[in-house]
Amino acid sequence: MAPRDARSRRDIEEVCRLSPVARDLTAVEQRPATIGEQFLQRVRSSGDREAYRYPVGDRWESLSWAETGEKVSRLAAGLVALGIEPEQRVGIASGTRVEWILADLAILCAGAATTTVYPSTIADDVGYILADSECRIVFAEDDTQVAKLRENRAELPMLGKVVTFDPATRSEGDTADGDWVIGLDDLERLGADLLAQEPTVVETRITKTSGDSLATLIYTSGTTGRPKGVRLRHSSWTYEGAAVEALDILSQDDLQYLWLPMAHSFGKVLLSTQLACGFATAVDGRVDKLIENLAVVKPTFMGAAPRIFEKAHGRIVTMQKQEGGAKEKIFNAAFSVGFKVKRLQEQGKSVPLPLRAQHALFDRLVFSKIRDRFGGRVRFFISGAAALNREVAEWFHVAGILILEGYGLTETSAGSLVNHPDDYRFGTVGLVFPGSEVKIADDGEVLIKGPGVMEGYHNMPEATQETLVDGWLHTGDIGDFDGQHLRITDRKKDLFKTSGGKYIAPSAIESQFKAICPLASQFLVHGAERNYCVALITLDPDAVASWAQHEGRTGMAYEEIVTLAEVEKVVEGYVGELNKRLNRWESIKKWVILDHDLTVESGELTPSMKVKRRVVEDNYRDKIEAMYDS
Repeated sequence: MAPRDARSRRDIEEVCRLSPVARDLTAVEQRPATIGEQFLQRVRSSGDREAYRYPVGDRWESLSWAETGEKVSRLAAGLVALGIEPEQRVGIASGTRVEWILADLAILCAGAATTTVYPSTIADDVGYILADSECRIVFAEDDTQVAKLRENRAELPMLGKVVTFDPATRSEGDTADGDWVIGLDDLERLGADLLAQEPTVVETRITKTSGDSLATLIYTSGTTGRPKGVRLRHSSWTYEGAAVEALDILSQDDLQYLWLPMAHSFGKVLLSTQLACGFATAVDGRVDKLIENLAVVKPTFMGAAPRIFEKAHGRIVTMQKQEGGAKEKIFNAAFSVGFKVKRLQEQGKSVPLPLRAQHALFDRLVFSKIRDRFGGRVRFFISGAAALNREVAEWFHVAGILILEGYGLTETSAGSLVNHPDDYRFGTVGLVFPGSEVKIADDGEVLIKGPGVMEGYHNMPEATQETLVDGWLHTGDIGDFDGQHLRITDRKKDLFKTSGGKYIAPSAIESQFKAICPLASQFLVHGAERNYCVALITLDPDAVASWAQHEGRTGMAYEEIVTLAEVEKVVEGYVGELNKRLNRWESIKKWVILDHDLTVESGELTPSMKVKRRVVEDNYRDKIEAMYDS
């Protein structure tokens, strides 16, 4: 039986008709109503296959789908034993690890709803999120997260139990807690006891949950003000997985590497996709282990934010410059030949035999080594959460690594569009998911309608009415849509006008600088109501340290390195290169390098690494004004 929100086959086929990409529309129309149903189907059909791989010390261990099903069933029953009722909220405050996934699946199979909390969230905001969502139970990763809950306990009268992933927390906790904090194994034992008495208790909960039931409350980190809780239904998540399945780009033979923060919708949508497609997932949220783990796990695909690709690109380019000599010449020649081949292929022209031979040689000498850094088996990466610079995407493509940029918001359950391996256009965010619609408003704003769109904001009816109008979600992004591929040009609120009346799209300029400057971390353009543009610049600590080591300045602190005349001269060169690409009124007349990078802890970045532009402007108002006063 088709879900209530499914569109007719005729409507979906009309949306899909313009694209050459084949889509299995049945996957969308006949998807399970809930995550619980989807999970049970996957366990039954793929029982002996690997579901999850996770690190234990220096080795990796695995769970089959059948083993995952048993653990999730016990944890879900444990939640029921603790009194959790349908649609009541259960929080997860943890980094990305296999226990996060097991807890989330257990919550949804118990008919409850998951409230996600970034592990980096400050205690005050943790208290606000848990109070606003009325969480009854919270899964907490370790001592640090439990401490935040203790700090807010008086303001959280509904929070009856904390379940920690780290057993050490219980022995080190305040004895005044009593049994307020228990371990994951304790919850499993409670569930096993209940299942011994009521074997079908979890399946009953799954059966009674509907597609319209609340599944997740994700609090958007927001660049201003308090976070807003986005209410997402079960049917939205099953739609997301089925829509990717319909695109036929992933199969059960793929292996995903998952490091993304699970409190973010990008990470969550990849879990729904896994349930729909059946591939295995290697899970480890430690970003510092990313490159090392890719070489060991050898995944076929991975989702990431653009910053990961920008840093990898910058690191590789910088290393080659530091090598110098023949190695640098070979590296540069390889990309020169690679881009020539790419342009000929894009124009539908044949590649001359001598150029093909050169390309094959450079593939062995240069490109294969770049691919090996990422495990050597990657079919494609998926980029989301922010804009991916086209130059970076094309650079990777020349090296034989395809990055498929996608687009969506927390309010659309993450995914709404994605480029396809058989139909991709760099600089766009791809094709509309089957069953969804996109249109451009008169002022250029991107509007989205479809099963993935949120129910609304939790406890914020006015904000909901402003964002959802006649079923269309107003994204706040500006873009162009040709009926097939969508191109995002800027954030509606970020556009500003100079005193000369010219509109500036700062994110487009910022993205270009980060693509050409391998030392760059952040580049913030300012110029609203001013007669010229200026920029605040931060440099990547790792790239700066590498540069300093190469220059014989090992041991210098970051704040010392960035004030060196040599560093300023390097940055000045890249700013000049950027200005050559810009219109006169967009060019950066003055700039300053900050003595530290922006961080989540400082409040200048959101947990998903987006810049809080207003916060940064307020924090460095004196530096901005000085660039105009002088």
